[in-house]
Amino acid sequence: MTTVDVLFRYEQHPTEAAIAALNNMSEVYGIRGVWLKEDAKTIRVEFDATRLNKAIVAQLLRRAGIDIAEELPLIPPQPSASTEPTPAPAK
Repeated sequence: MTTVDVLFRYEQHPTEAAIAALNNMSEVYGIRGVWLKEDAKTIRVEFDATRLNKAIVAQLLRRAGIDIAEELPLIPPQPSASTEPTPAPAK
């Protein structure tokens, strides 16, 4: 089994029916867990990559009634070396 996490941002607050459907998603073979963060408007899904892929997980969320806007990276972007200030030459 290969466990993968995917993070989605949603637009509209989920309805009561959508929340109930999210609770039932853990019964789908391959879904290991679903976590909703209302303050960040994100949903994280842990799944078995040997059974499902990100596209199927997104489709399951949409069928549950979640208005997915985009997939977000789990690791925040790191500052690149080009944005660091260049040290002044020594005199």
